[in-house]
Amino acid sequence: MREPGRLSIYLCGPTVYGPPHLGHGRATLVYDILRRYLEWSGIEVRLVSNITDIDDKIIDRAEREGREWSDITTKCENIWFRAMEGIDVLRPTDVPHATEWVDEMVDMISTLESSGAAYATSDGVYLSVESVEGYGLLAHQSLDEMMAGGGDREVLGASEKRHPADFALWKFAKPGEPAWESPWGAGRPGWHSECVVMSLGLLGDGFDLHCGGQDLRFPHHENERAQAVALGREFARHWMHNGFVVDAEGEKMSKSLGNVSNLLDLINVSNLLDLIEVYDPRAYRMVLLQSHYRSPVGISADGLEAAGRSLAGLDSFISRTASLEDVDADAATLDAFRVAMDDDLDTPKAMALLFDTMRQANTALDEGDDATAARLVSAVKVICGAVGLRLVEPEDVPVEVLAQAAALDAARSAKDYEAADAIRAELQNAGWQVETTRDGTTVRR
Repeated sequence: MREPGRLSIYLCGPTVYGPPHLGHGRATLVYDILRRYLEWSGIEVRLVSNITDIDDKIIDRAEREGREWSDITTKCENIWFRAMEGIDVLRPTDVPHATEWVDEMVDMISTLESSGAAYATSDGVYLSVESVEGYGLLAHQSLDEMMAGGGDREVLGASEKRHPADFALWKFAKPGEPAWESPWGAGRPGWHSECVVMSLGLLGDGFDLHCGGQDLRFPHHENERAQAVALGREFARHWMHNGFVVDAEGEKMSKSLGNVSNLLDLINVSNLLDLIEVYDPRAYRMVLLQSHYRSPVGISADGLEAAGRSLAGLDSFISRTASLEDVDADAATLDAFRVAMDDDLDTPKAMALLFDTMRQANTALDEGDDATAARLVSAVKVICGAVGLRLVEPEDVPVEVLAQAAALDAARSAKDYEAADAIRAELQNAGWQVETTRDGTTVRR
């Protein structure tokens, strides 16, 4: 860490021209889990995640629909944060907007041009990648292997570029497009320039960690790093890239391929205050916790429903153990959790530990060892909190009803199913809904 006990993170945020899809959800959840774990570990985290509110795709949609570009960005940003709230993602410490940093971007581009690292064409200003030592280092490619332009964004002025991999720092505006003044003419910054200015401007040189999806490694992150190198500034010390969300055939999901699922399909948002759950919104977090962040992951109805059943078992466990004394968490369990998470954020191992701890606690309860069970239950709660897995608190159930539920479980453990059925019928006749899983019995009004 640049500063002991403090970690600075920059996460590439959304381009707000449409609703967030499952890939966006994976990126935000992965780094939300990382942030929560670090903070639980006692580290102060400053997470900066930007909003790209000027971009070719925003302009294209505005022209296509005959709307103001700012109307699109405002509404899509609101939808973005409604979705993030719905899946329990904490707001970043800072949320800079690209349009608020245009002056600083112009200054940076001017510096690059003055040093000979950038040059103007009839379409804009470009960075000369041949002037950047080690270009391609992050992408693990040589310069000759580099592609032209900026990912799936339109390449302007390609015929005037000095090298096919040179990329736009400033794009001249066409008539009717949004534009800002600059020494080269009215236009807007290139996508790659936006993040490098905002990350260095807010976190400073040599910030600790730069995050994003695997698809951003090249060209976006490579081109960010190139600008910092050309400026003679230290950029991110470490990089972290999460794997793709893939479809049933294992192909990356993207809007350009037409196989993207809308993140809001997971949480049917009718308005800002009312979330009507299609799936338990925690289910997506659970699916990702059970997958390593660098591995591709498929998201399906079956997978989400399976995660929902795991969560129902967790909720039942918390309800069953609600009457136990609140004690310190089992130290050995927490040590094992730290070992898993510190090993390249091995959340699948951490989740296996979580559910194994639940089983151990249920066994201790069945054997009448409430002291051991209480320590294990506390460990389950701590682990859930450390990875942002929200627990559903049990309803206000009378102690005598909880005792009947515990007696039902004891009867089942003893294979006295007649007694268990009698207790179940008594509870149901009293107006309680009774649910029994392998993790125990819960009762609700």
